[in-house]
Amino acid sequence: MVLPLLAGLAVAAAALAGRYGVQAWQAYKARPVVPRMRKFYEGGFQPTMTRREAALILGVRENAPPDKIKEAHKKVMVANHPDAGGSHYLASKINEAKDVLLGKTKGGGSAF
Repeated sequence: MVLPLLAGLAVAAAALAGRYGVQAWQAYKARPVVPRMRKFYEGGFQPTMTRREAALILGVRENAPPDKIKEAHKKVMVANHPDAGGSHYLASKINEAKDVLLGKTKGGGSAF
């Protein structure tokens, strides 16, 4: 008499655990996706681009080697190229960032 009672309680407990597990899974799937980190620079541009801003736009360090800067420039430019639906203004800012970091234009922010 005790054995069928224990078996019934075990089945009921398993069913409740399964039910709560399914509800938890559905709640997990329904929550919004939140990016863990930004891939690229978000925000307005300064009137004169600094090395810091240029590095943020390209996603590299201010003292990155030229090959890393060119690689990052290519990656960001492919994502924002005007021929692929991107903005001409953003493309010009991305090119300006590359030029500032490679020393082809005068970038502000230097303490020297």
